[in-house]
Amino acid sequence: MGKRIITQRRGRGTTTYRAPSHRYKFDVMHRKYDDLEKTNYIIGKVIDIIKCPGHFSPIAEVLYENNEHGVIFAPENIKVNDIIYSGSNSPISMGNTLPLKKIPEGTFVYNIESQPGDGGSFCRSSGTSAKVLSHNDNLTLVELPSKKTKYFDSNCRATIGIISGAGRLDKPFVKAGFRYHGMKARGKLYPRTSGVAMNAVDHPFGSGRGRHIGKSKVAPRFAPPGRNVGTIRSKRTGKRA
Repeated sequence: MGKRIITQRRGRGTTTYRAPSHRYKFDVMHRKYDDLEKTNYIIGKVIDIIKCPGHFSPIAEVLYENNEHGVIFAPENIKVNDIIYSGSNSPISMGNTLPLKKIPEGTFVYNIESQPGDGGSFCRSSGTSAKVLSHNDNLTLVELPSKKTKYFDSNCRATIGIISGAGRLDKPFVKAGFRYHGMKARGKLYPRTSGVAMNAVDHPFGSGRGRHIGKSKVAPRFAPPGRNVGTIRSKRTGKRA
């Protein structure tokens, strides 16, 4: 019997495949969705810009006027001692957090909630932004960074601006060692070896002359972990007509 394949080793949950989340500093979310957020606004002051190993974008630490501490993804051009607002009556300016229904069409936003009060789950990567396209009854149409459009509840909150850290993908890693440590910081496996390059004892697609699978890539529908490799429950197979 050969080694366990990568699918099986991931399921075991060893340190190789476990993200070092004990080093992560913050879980970045909007303020709690209280009455102040729903009816008025609260003022905060940026007291620090922090780099968290768990996020690609810098994080702004905010001290609100009620002595509450919070964190947001730092938008472009923000700096220490800047004033930001959070709430439904906040002014329309960079770094402020408002419900989508209060944000004008054509405005760039990020960290959009999927449900009102969940803290944000869409458009959170460095250098990205979404665009508010239109408002319709209780729904708001937003164009995501992928250019796909999605309707959100108009009470979902978002932050105005573009997340800082743009151009991250333009700089090459240069060395394989830098790439390795960059992936390891987030629990990603690197380097990744193709299954067809392995021996037959190491992977179902291994062996054979050249890089040839020699069997269907579609795994059985009820295959156990480790056997379930390749195309998972493909919608169709064969040549297109």
